[in-house]
Amino acid sequence: MTLHVVEVARVVPAPDSVLNSANSLVIPLTLFDLPWLAFHPIKRLLFYRLTESTREHFHSFIVPNLKLSLSLALRTYLPLSGRITWDQNEPKPSIVVTQNDGVSVTIAESDSDFSRLSGYGQRLLSELDALLPELPVSDDSATAFSPQITLFPNQGFSIGLASHHAVWDGKTASMFIKAWAHLCKQHLESENRVVLSLPENLTPSLDRSLLKDLTNLDEEMIEVVRSLKVDKTNKRSLSPVPAGELGDDVVFATVVLTRDDVERLRERVKSESNRSLLHLSTFVIAYAYAWTCFVKARGGDPERSVSLLFVGDFRERLDPPLPATYFGNCLFPAGSYNRKASDFADERGFVNAVEVLSGLVKGLSSRKLETLVKDFAEGFESMSESSQCGSVAGSTRLGVYETDFGWGKPVKTDVLSIEEGGGISMAERRDESGGVEIGMCSKKAEMDVFLSIFSNGLQN
Repeated sequence: MTLHVVEVARVVPAPDSVLNSANSLVIPLTLFDLPWLAFHPIKRLLFYRLTESTREHFHSFIVPNLKLSLSLALRTYLPLSGRITWDQNEPKPSIVVTQNDGVSVTIAESDSDFSRLSGYGQRLLSELDALLPELPVSDDSATAFSPQITLFPNQGFSIGLASHHAVWDGKTASMFIKAWAHLCKQHLESENRVVLSLPENLTPSLDRSLLKDLTNLDEEMIEVVRSLKVDKTNKRSLSPVPAGELGDDVVFATVVLTRDDVERLRERVKSESNRSLLHLSTFVIAYAYAWTCFVKARGGDPERSVSLLFVGDFRERLDPPLPATYFGNCLFPAGSYNRKASDFADERGFVNAVEVLSGLVKGLSSRKLETLVKDFAEGFESMSESSQCGSVAGSTRLGVYETDFGWGKPVKTDVLSIEEGGGISMAERRDESGGVEIGMCSKKAEMDVFLSIFSNGLQN
């Protein structure tokens, strides 16, 4: 695969943004944002098939429209133009946007096979990573957001997004992508004859005063994040925990559960579980099935320790609730830690996983904000101590396939910021209501075993 970077452009927010003076915009990180300072960027790829995407058409028409609409979107999503910093006089970091701040946009071309990279089969993770931009992070400063637009001549193009997790969660990120796409499509259709605007459901709420009286919890969360760092001398360092080295044999693949698959698995649980009132959502069914296949594919000592966790959106669970369009993170972790691999690898493993996840989901409604620091700390610790840890990025409720920039909905979208050998991404199926697309990455040998177990389990 050869990737040629054509340009690294700088796109600034359109005029008339809320930053209309010499003053900077400062948005303090909240209790929900702080734990993600230790994590690496959120990375998403969207592939758009466009056979008429010649170099001339791409550079003279597609790229200018994407840049213009991005500028218009940044006018409303202003924090994405800034960076995370930690002023010496402040107790915690903030997102800071100053005059003339903007977003770095990489424009590139690839000679790879678009159909293969945008497909569902195994693809080298390194090939997909090449379609994503760098997101600079240092001890003193962390870039909020950066996109990369890559042309596959006469095949299509991809949009790769890298963003700092302390800036937003998946719900906010999907809202922004749809806002950018909405403005681009609106501009193409209007031929610049109307004032471009965003509907209410795509207009973010930046009001951090909605989360009050959390100072003590903020301090506790900062100490949890500090405890994860290798270098504990610089207490204000914004650098994430070191990432593990990925081998050349790590692959990414996407599997599918149809609506009928989900229903058959749901009926299996009903017939085999002796528990009543289980929460049998598509999320629980899909996660439980993928997780048990992962544990079986890994094999090894049946007594080895494994853990699984996920995060739930807490916007509506707070008192008072946050707006659905709240900009930032509002995630609460739920996990089951230090389980035996045999709990999920035997014949009843799938049903066991459903029962565990059902209990965790039902328990979310009773979770208290005061336990947030403890719950995140437990999750971090389990990830380091378990031989295998499951986690989920994305959701079937985000509607990622609705992201139409004016050239149709994406033929494929993938989340690459998942852990090797246990982390999965989840999205709705592109062309079927009720189904699930599940992305995962692992070493190729383990992926081969996983795919076989996954397929055979559905056939049986």
